[in-house]
Amino acid sequence: MSLERSAVGRYRSGSAQDTERFGEVAAASLADGDVLVLTGGLGVGKTRLTKGIARGLGDGHPVTSPTFALMAVHDGGRIELFHFDLYRLEHAFELEDTGIYDVLGYEGVCVLEWGEQFQDELTDEFLSVTLGRVDDDPDARAIELEAHGARAEELLRAIDGAVASDGSGDRG
Repeated sequence: MSLERSAVGRYRSGSAQDTERFGEVAAASLADGDVLVLTGGLGVGKTRLTKGIARGLGDGHPVTSPTFALMAVHDGGRIELFHFDLYRLEHAFELEDTGIYDVLGYEGVCVLEWGEQFQDELTDEFLSVTLGRVDDDPDARAIELEAHGARAEELLRAIDGAVASDGSGDRG
């Protein structure tokens, strides 16, 4: 595994498989009501990360981005994973049709791809996960966590500890 920790909440994934592994490791810290907002351009690994989270929760079903369905439920693990892709939405009123308000912050884990555009309408308590390309390596990704709220702060610390103990190359 080529996952390096440079500081608390700052990581470098060496490959798509490492990005999935990051999700697997993070999943152990997730609990009912947790919300992760995944941010980053097209093709940076938001769905790969979600695949890892599903696998880490114990759900072995295939994970694809629910771009047209808007939501996918993965309920084969220890807690449910609600995977939203809000890319196609243009207005906040469209959120009503996604089912997001039925589960957000209450049950299971909500992973929101492209959720940053509606952050004011969603929740104050979430962990922001930003993925980006790394200039010197086309396969590498920077992963940055930012906590918003007390539970998110606790979650960030738990994920950071889990990544550090998973054998990543800690440089921070």
